[in-house]
Amino acid sequence: MSDEALRLHAHIRAVVLARFCRDEASRAEALSDYLAVSCPGVGAESAKQLAALVPPVLPKLYAGWAAMFADRLLETVPIEQIQHLCDGSRENETSLLLAFLMYLESETMERRMAEDLAAYGLERSSEDDGGSLVADYIRARVARFRQNLGEKLQ
Repeated sequence: MSDEALRLHAHIRAVVLARFCRDEASRAEALSDYLAVSCPGVGAESAKQLAALVPPVLPKLYAGWAAMFADRLLETVPIEQIQHLCDGSRENETSLLLAFLMYLESETMERRMAEDLAAYGLERSSEDDGGSLVADYIRARVARFRQNLGEKLQ
């Protein structure tokens, strides 16, 4: 990777991690915004309540997913467009975050996230930190959320 590509990669990861891993309020706000936009019929207050139910995912997992997103963006989007997205403006940071969320919804990433969460659960199954419980909970909530969304769209 060129120096410019490395700089852009680092910027993309930093923007994503700042929004999703900085603190609980930012995480809850990001989830609430996502749910309000991506789920027809879910109001702002319902989105906030749903966001509060989603436990935090380890920053290590988000860091890996953010790096994969940056890799894919640099593989598929012209560098000039990525430079524009990485200009530091609020609008372009929001665009990057929306693109990241859309990336997470891709079939490939849904599969990868399920694998990562399963691995996290297996790694922590002998520990007393509830890691496997968190992974199981996230998988169950995502499955229920998809089912409910599918019913609403029919």
